[in-house]
Amino acid sequence: MDYLKTVVPSQLMAERGSNLVVINPGSANVRMGFASQDVPFNIPHCIARRINPQEGKEPKFSVRDQMLNCRASSSQNAERESAYDIIAALMKIPFLDEEMPSLNQPLPPRMGRVDGFSSQQSRDDSKFTWTNVTERSIKPSTSIDRSVHKDAEEDTPPSTSGDGNGHDFEENKYKEVIFGEDALKIPPSESYCLSRPIRRGHFNVSHNYSLHQAVSGSQKGWRKDKLRMVLEDLRTIWNWILTEKLHINPRDRGLYSAILVLGETFDNREIKEMMSIVLHDLGFSTAVVHQEALAAAFGNGLSTACVVNIGAQVTQVVCVEDGVALPHTALALPYGGDDISRCLLWVQRRHRTWPNFQTDPVSKPIDMLMLNKIKESYSQIRSGTFDAVTLVHSYDNERSAGHQKTRLSALNVPPMGLLYPRVLVPEEYPPPPRSWFQDYDDMLEDTWQTSDSLYPSGNGGYGMWDNYPMFPTRLKKFDNIGLVEAIVSSILSTGRVDLQRKLFCSIQLVGGAASTAGLAPVLEQRILNKIPANQSVERVEVLQSRTYPLFVPWKGGVILGVLDTGRDAWIHREDWIKNGVHIGSGRKYKDSYFLQAQVMCYYNI
Repeated sequence: MDYLKTVVPSQLMAERGSNLVVINPGSANVRMGFASQDVPFNIPHCIARRINPQEGKEPKFSVRDQMLNCRASSSQNAERESAYDIIAALMKIPFLDEEMPSLNQPLPPRMGRVDGFSSQQSRDDSKFTWTNVTERSIKPSTSIDRSVHKDAEEDTPPSTSGDGNGHDFEENKYKEVIFGEDALKIPPSESYCLSRPIRRGHFNVSHNYSLHQAVSGSQKGWRKDKLRMVLEDLRTIWNWILTEKLHINPRDRGLYSAILVLGETFDNREIKEMMSIVLHDLGFSTAVVHQEALAAAFGNGLSTACVVNIGAQVTQVVCVEDGVALPHTALALPYGGDDISRCLLWVQRRHRTWPNFQTDPVSKPIDMLMLNKIKESYSQIRSGTFDAVTLVHSYDNERSAGHQKTRLSALNVPPMGLLYPRVLVPEEYPPPPRSWFQDYDDMLEDTWQTSDSLYPSGNGGYGMWDNYPMFPTRLKKFDNIGLVEAIVSSILSTGRVDLQRKLFCSIQLVGGAASTAGLAPVLEQRILNKIPANQSVERVEVLQSRTYPLFVPWKGGVILGVLDTGRDAWIHREDWIKNGVHIGSGRKYKDSYFLQAQVMCYYNI
């Protein structure tokens, strides 16, 4: 403790963080980096694999997502219109009584005035470039190859070229696998299939994206190479980041430890599978799991807070007291930043300001990239008419260079969807089949048992998790309540007036959408008005993050890993492979006050 009071934080990170890798996986992106880094790599959590086009059909880019609903129903449209009218009235937005145009009826854009755009926001109207799906490779040439290609090389040298000695030649070939943002920008005429292994806070398990292939006779035969396996895609994506971004050679990973910072939506089996990827497949020597909410609190130097994590597809609300997450306060809301981006497109089409482009963020990921950029540059919560001028690009095909300077309207409506979620119409993904929760492998049958409870409590089941500092109760999920109601419900569920007062003054916003300008003051006002009159709470405060809100949970994982010198809860690779359990003291953060004191020393609080 004395050392922590005197050491410079950067020195502490350099000493203890160089062999720690912090992994914070999400539905849209995965944040990964060394604990010694200031910020992690933020990589789109997806992978595109080349597929052979069907005979007689043109090559086509496809997205593997089995959705029950990717278009709003008539009842959802009616609810969305009603929610829009409420928001527009509150924001004092004109054109409330205009008729909705037919989907097949082309109308000229409706022009409004440009209103005070904040000069502090970054404005990036640049066009995304399509990914080059080919690469140059040097192929050894046999004498037969040289004789066959000799004449062709003399006449047409573009695709192959010799090295001067006639021993090998270069050729263009398709990349078999493409990762990250490049995978989202593959031209629509190329034959690739895009997969996202995590959706809405859970593994993207469906009939089209199966978790397992047929189980072989061996107990360890369940982890096989298969194109459509969620776990294989997770392993491949993480391995690529470790190799290409962090430059950790696979044979050297036994020298490193991993910290998994996981959201509260993941169930115990999903946590187990990710831990197995880290220890068994990727080869880390030790690993530990930390709750995202707890890491977010420590990432901002707080021991008590109501953590509101607004992710791309899920929003989570969890209260933390004295360094311990309170499970009965945890709520999950099935919307996030991606839904705000799609709502932005809907609002512009409603106002007839969007160009006549075939923009489709569901089937064309590059369109979602464009919408996210527009949202991050222009959307904010403020009263009055709020318009802005930007360039909207067309990505109908790789030869299309269309763009149009467009005056976007009502840019303060989409982020208000966090408070009025009926204006957001999320896609619906099928939940994992019940057999998925019950189909456990024999190799872990003694230590991993099934349960309908997402996070079981008590002494029964899940062997190691009984003594592991993870999630002890079921996460409550609500579909239609707004962020204000969720925060008030979560805090009031603590049942203690003194703690409630403290939490209402320590609301912490993290996640990408937490950076939305104007969100914090609107939440403070509306939460205060929403608190029941019989509750003696007079002040509500949303605290400012110490760093970029998107990276706060990752940074908290860094701090927890660096300061946790005892490592009683860490799992060793050998123990995991042999037993699937951690043979250790089974600490349940009984020393959380000591860890809290260490964090306070780190921040000089």
